[in-house]
Amino acid sequence: MSAADDYYEDATEDNDAEIVEWYAARPVTVSTAVATGSIVAAFTLGVLTAVGALALLGYMDD
Repeated sequence: MSAADDYYEDATEDNDAEIVEWYAARPVTVSTAVATGSIVAAFTLGVLTAVGALALLGYMDD
């Protein structure tokens, strides 16, 4: 008899519940306006970063 046999020896067939049933994540749902706003904000942040980097490089070049 191995350790695995000893561990499951007391298990009953009545308990067929799925252990990780609570772990299923809900799908993320956002409105179209929120999704569009986040994409526009990310794009704007990228543009501002690029412009700032170019301005800094131009300042450092002089």
